[in-house]
Amino acid sequence: MAVATTSRPLSKTKLQSMLRQMMLIREFEDKTAEWYARGRIAGFVHLYNGQEACAVGVTAAMEPDDVLMSHYRDHGHALAKGAGVKEAMAELFGKTTGLARGKGGSMHFFDYKAGFWGGYAIVGGHLPLAVGVGFAFKYKNESRIAAVIMGDGTTPNGYFHESLNFAKLWNVPIVFIVENNQYGMGTALHVHSAVTAMTDKTCAYDIPSERVDGMDVMAVYEAMSRAAEHARSGEGPYFLELATYRFRGHSMADPQRYRDKEEVSEWMHRDPITAFRSKLIEEGALSERTARKIEEDVKAEVEEAVRFAEASPTPPIEALFENIYADPVGGPNAAILKK
Repeated sequence: MAVATTSRPLSKTKLQSMLRQMMLIREFEDKTAEWYARGRIAGFVHLYNGQEACAVGVTAAMEPDDVLMSHYRDHGHALAKGAGVKEAMAELFGKTTGLARGKGGSMHFFDYKAGFWGGYAIVGGHLPLAVGVGFAFKYKNESRIAAVIMGDGTTPNGYFHESLNFAKLWNVPIVFIVENNQYGMGTALHVHSAVTAMTDKTCAYDIPSERVDGMDVMAVYEAMSRAAEHARSGEGPYFLELATYRFRGHSMADPQRYRDKEEVSEWMHRDPITAFRSKLIEEGALSERTARKIEEDVKAEVEEAVRFAEASPTPPIEALFENIYADPVGGPNAAILKK
């Protein structure tokens, strides 16, 4: 049985795969929090719990050759686009087997082959890059699109407005996606943005837009299917606002004193994984037994990823000078290599 959508029907296999991806992201993030607390993962870590329907719905509607770029809350996006679970965990542990050879950490996942072209820590800084990627696809007459994900806190930023303007001027095949989780760090949306409907911000650039329930993976999938088709057909940029919520703090260092417990509880009752799991069972696309098996497989896969990360080597000191513009031989940093 397939669940009908406004785009194209999806098979049982595809629907179960989408559920599995959501469960995988949640388990990966929970395990990340655990190992961060143990002191084995360092730096800033921003978890994706609660927003899984956004990443999975978006990537399910993309073609393998399409490119996705994201902000610093990037674990879920990378995994949904097909980045390796072991390599992702190894990156968090700072190991050479990681997605960025242990140099990027949580905020800078990257997998060229999977079409995930980076998590970026500078708020809004990746938007012009994504427009450039999309323009390159158009210039080379390739039937590919770029999709770029940001948070609601990005939208008052100059990068945001410049990027939308140029994307429309150049008719770039790009989909702008705002994961509106109601907060820019610890600041509520109505406090940091004069316009609280993200879709209204596209009016100045004549870009079509939709506001979507970001807790409903099928709603996200359907909207992204329409957006991707629009961009791919030569009609130019499209804009999606996904209304969602993060179940954890802005980062692992966030005590969350700015949110009411009642608000958090209300959103958690709308858990996108629980809702999608129940929907598939109700419509006959999934059995309880299969659902439990998926959960067990996901837990085992993430545990194996941790073992892989633990066993992987750390980068040698020489790696500090790899993949940079200047040759350190004979330069001011050469002495470091001798120590």
